[in-house]
Amino acid sequence: MCTFKNYSYICSRKPKTEKKMEKGYRQKDFGQPVKRYCQTLDLKDDAELIARYREAHDRYHSWPEIRAGIREVGILEMEIYILGNRLFMIVETPLDFEWDEAMARLATLPRQAEWEAYVAMFQQCKPGSTSDEKWQMMERMFYLYE
Repeated sequence: MCTFKNYSYICSRKPKTEKKMEKGYRQKDFGQPVKRYCQTLDLKDDAELIARYREAHDRYHSWPEIRAGIREVGILEMEIYILGNRLFMIVETPLDFEWDEAMARLATLPRQAEWEAYVAMFQQCKPGSTSDEKWQMMERMFYLYE
């Protein structure tokens, strides 16, 4: 049985994977204007590695130090979506957030280098790459203009 509380699902049993949300995903209200960054990265095209990568990011296996570091540098929300071996990440931050400064700081936080080395085995990237070097910033090319 799962319930919706504080914009996240609380489950009494461990799900195998999050079910596809055909009706969309509810967004948090941060009580302040935010800006959004969108990035992409490809995983190695190997079903077993992709399954292990997904597991490394679920609520039961993701590293608490990594989640804490993401919040510590000022990121309000981070979501990763997957289709095949293509990842799409959305990062929401306060308007005064400075991306380059935050990523430089994130790279120095506890266990971040260890995490990057670990997830690199699943990702199509150069060995030793930081998160900011792996994930490619995307350009917004459309929105519902006013």
